[in-house]
Amino acid sequence: MSTTQSESHVLSKSCQYALRAVVYIAANATPSHLTGAQEMADSLEIPKHFLSKILQQLTRNQLVSSTKGPNGGFYLSEENERTTIDRIVEIMDGPGLFKACVLGMPECSAVHPCPLHFQAVDYRDGLYHKLKRLTIQELADVVHKGHVQL
Repeated sequence: MSTTQSESHVLSKSCQYALRAVVYIAANATPSHLTGAQEMADSLEIPKHFLSKILQQLTRNQLVSSTKGPNGGFYLSEENERTTIDRIVEIMDGPGLFKACVLGMPECSAVHPCPLHFQAVDYRDGLYHKLKRLTIQELADVVHKGHVQL
């Protein structure tokens, strides 16, 4: 099976962009050197208007810090850096992502499983527990070491 642009993903496009933006900010900005939405949009190849809405949502939920004005931009406070990735996913895609049935069935559990429940539950729960322990700063550290790309 080949990968295409229209292939569905576990995370929404908004969530994917939010995670990339937060890691970009963590890797490139400090309280004394802010990064702007245009710089991020260009570097990450994300439409600026879409990214701006995502950054507003992240700022409103205190996952990203910002300064307004002509020299304004975004940065992460020490508290922001300690935020775990599951929090970003829950803000962007809702808390149900890690509880939802992979087939979209309204009721799916060990008692009333869908045909894929037992195959998918370990993967879903494993991803949730990994993201619950992984911080924004830890992802930025991997970027700084040059092991991954944004």
